Amino acid sequence: MTGQLPPDIMEKAAKGISYIAHPLRLRILEFLDVNGKASVSEITRAVGEEQIIVSQHLKKLRDANLVKAERRGLFIYYRICEEYPASIFVCIRKLFGYMTDDFRFLADDYKAILPHDYTTMVANRIKLFANYDKMRILEYLTVFGPNNVSSITAAVGNSRLTVSQYLKRLRDDGFVTCQRKGRFIFYDITKGVHKTAIQCIHKRYDSLSNKKDF
Repeated sequence: MTGQLPPDIMEKAAKGISYIAHPLRLRILEFLDVNGKASVSEITRAVGEEQIIVSQHLKKLRDANLVKAERRGLFIYYRICEEYPASIFVCIRKLFGYMTDDFRFLADDYKAILPHDYTTMVANRIKLFANYDKMRILEYLTVFGPNNVSSITAAVGNSRLTVSQYLKRLRDDGFVTCQRKGRFIFYDITKGVHKTAIQCIHKRYDSLSNKKDF
């Protein structure tokens, strides 16, 4: 990563992350990540919800370009079509492995459905940073490392007061840390699904020859 993404790209990315930040939608994406392409009926049975509700959420995921639909005869199959949802699950599983000492989940290629309550907790965590302004701050800290409020304010284009308020919320939620150095307070991003999301968004953008395809 050599710099921040264009504002319109980050707006699209933040919208996509906000769609992931829902327990049922996260479970749908998890099922597709573990099992690959699947029909609505298969997804419905797996997540234990009514088909009409699952279909509504699949439409939202499709509108956000997080899944693609493909018709085969009478059936429509869905699959994940963006890199960052799949990569986020690698991080989610590793966090679960560290929390439970289940070392199978620490391997990048190990895929399994996580407990429902854990997935719900993760979705609620994602919801806390699934916001353009917060993600812009997290992106800046990911790209440029620890920085003070003045530098962050100049980069993200908000007022100093607004940036300070967002930094406080991010710190309270454990997404950033702060350390005083002389007259200045420096903020840094912590490890977790929030940092992984930023890194995956950049990786996706960098991989595209036509950036308009993002």
